[in-house]
Amino acid sequence: MTDWLDILKEQTAAGDKMTTTVTDMLADPAILEEQVKTLFDALEEQADFVEKLRVALEKFGYDFPVIQAAERLEERYGDLAASVAEKLKALRVSRED
Repeated sequence: MTDWLDILKEQTAAGDKMTTTVTDMLADPAILEEQVKTLFDALEEQADFVEKLRVALEKFGYDFPVIQAAERLEERYGDLAASVAEKLKALRVSRED
């Protein structure tokens, strides 16, 4: 049987680490457009996984605080992806100048 709470805990820890990693990467002036694109794709994939996790938690009737934690994690990945998309846009604009 799948332990959805353990998966949520693991994903939350990964989200915490990813927040720091993404912030550091985006602050690096030498970051390449391809790296940013790869990072964006990875964050989108992770957000999709967390969305599926949230749906599973809802399906199996977990308490509201557990669902809220999954929703916050889903939002975190969405916010990170948005930050990366902004960086990608900025890199593309500066390349065109």
